Amino acid sequence: MPESDVIERTKEPITKVRLVRDLRTLGVSPGDVLLTHSSLSAVGWVVGGARAVIDALVEAIGEHGTLVMPAFSGDLSDPAEWRNPPVPAHWVQPIREAMPAFDPGRTPTRDMGQIAETFRKWPGVRRSTHPMSSMAALGPRAATITARHDIAYSLGDGSPMGWIYELDGRVLLIGVGHDRNSSLHLAETRCPHRREITRRMPIEQEGKVVWQSHPDVDDDEGHLFPQIGEAFENSGGVTFGKIGHAEGRLMRQRSLVDFAADWFESALGDHA
Repeated sequence: MPESDVIERTKEPITKVRLVRDLRTLGVSPGDVLLTHSSLSAVGWVVGGARAVIDALVEAIGEHGTLVMPAFSGDLSDPAEWRNPPVPAHWVQPIREAMPAFDPGRTPTRDMGQIAETFRKWPGVRRSTHPMSSMAALGPRAATITARHDIAYSLGDGSPMGWIYELDGRVLLIGVGHDRNSSLHLAETRCPHRREITRRMPIEQEGKVVWQSHPDVDDDEGHLFPQIGEAFENSGGVTFGKIGHAEGRLMRQRSLVDFAADWFESALGDHA
């Protein structure tokens, strides 16, 4: 969204002080392990932009809390499978040959938004090592959360998502819907009838980039995640409130994942 449009729809400049107040009113608490998905433009015109939003989140969870965000880099994938946008067929092999391997310090996020991209470069942030589905974390639990990240089933129990579940973390959606709620991938990996695909990605081995294939759950593309999110909200599992001008949704990740795993098994099992 152009900045002029954001200014036009914002009644007054939104400050970090207001964001901290909004977060605490919603229920974000000191000591939380907080997985956040966000849209900066949805919050409104923020004094300090993405930096101020991150500062507010860090203040709201305090020194004993841990902030986590997705740092996905979906462009480190087989160009033959790219759809948003696709590339000409004769580009595929040259792209494969020139594609760099994942580097936690240098590989940018893709389509994660300004807040997540700013956060992955934040001082002290740790980033997991998955080429496509890495996650970034800051705080006393960051090393634990990011230490292991299996290549297969990239958001399953052998990933930071699994650790957030074990630590009884919470999920915060700021101005985005459940189509962006990546904890739902963890739920689907636990379903015997999950929607499986094979992903190819470049991985560095002994100084060379090699392409490897690994099983994973498919991208949802807004097909089932919004339905699951709505059902979970109707069950009373979500707290709502404003973060600036954005709709905020706060929930326990464990409750969401357990609910969604049952939902997936019912929905996908019926079509097995």
